[in-house]
Amino acid sequence: LSISDHISETIFPIMRVYFEKPRTVAGWKGFINDPHMDNSFNMAEGMLEARKLLLKINEMGLAVGTEALDPFSPQYLGELISWYAIGARTTESQTHREMASGLSAPVGFKNGTDGLLATSINAIKASRHSHYFLGIYENGQSSIIKTKGNAYSHLVLRGGGGRPNFDTVSIMLAEKELEKAGLEKRIIVDCSHGNSMKNPALQPFVLKDCITQIVNGNTSICGVMLESNIHEGNQPIPEDLSQLKYGVSVTDACIDWETTEHALRQAHRKLLDKKLND
Repeated sequence: LSISDHISETIFPIMRVYFEKPRTVAGWKGFINDPHMDNSFNMAEGMLEARKLLLKINEMGLAVGTEALDPFSPQYLGELISWYAIGARTTESQTHREMASGLSAPVGFKNGTDGLLATSINAIKASRHSHYFLGIYENGQSSIIKTKGNAYSHLVLRGGGGRPNFDTVSIMLAEKELEKAGLEKRIIVDCSHGNSMKNPALQPFVLKDCITQIVNGNTSICGVMLESNIHEGNQPIPEDLSQLKYGVSVTDACIDWETTEHALRQAHRKLLDKKLND
C-alpha cells in the first residue's frame, strides 16, 4: 500500500480484479467460471474464492473495480465492488444496460470496437432510467427486479476502429457528444486495447498524455485504466498447468509492477505540481 498512500493526495487507486472474461469464440472465461483452468467449471468454488479475494483486498484499504459480465454475479459480489466497467462488446446489450441501472457503484461504458461513441452514449442514457427485469434476490430466489437508475454511469474511451481516441481532439469530440446528449462530461481513458494498439509498453505514454491534458486544464478526464500485473506480457494457458509463469497474465498483455509504480509516481508529481501552482 506504500504507492497508494504516496499518491493519495492526487490519485485514488482502484485495483482491477477481473473475474469474468468475455470471449468472441472460445477460451478460458475467467476465475469464477473455471477457477482450476482445467475445464472443470467449478463455479461455486470460483464464486466463493472470488469473494475471499475481494474481502482481503478491501480489508487492505484498496477499492476494487471489475467488469460486469454475468447479470447474476453482482448479487454475490456487489458490496465489495467500487467501480464497474461494461465492455465494448456488451455495451450494446440491453441486459447489461438494465443491470447497470441497478448496480450500487459507478459504471463505465466502453465505446464500441469500431471506435464510435453512439452505442456507449445510448447505453449511459438507458442506464440512467429505472428498469424492470428478471433476476435473483439476495437469497437466490428468482424474482422481478426494479432498479432506480444509475446516476453515475459514464463514458470509457478505449480506442477502436484501428485508431486510439485518447488524444486532445478525440477528448474534445467526446465532450461535445456527451454535451449534445445532455450528459455530464465525465470520461475515463482506458490506456490499453485500441489506445495502446494492444502494445502494453505504450500504456505509460497514453497515461502521460492524459495527465498532460489535465495539467493543461482538461476537467472531463476523471480517471484512467491500466492493465498491470506483477510481470509484463502475457502467456497462453498450457495443458500442463505447472508450466504457468507466476504473475504473468493469461489474458491481455500487461505492464509489470515496476513500470506501473513509476508511471503512477510520475503522474502524481505532475498533478501535485498543478495543485500547488493553482
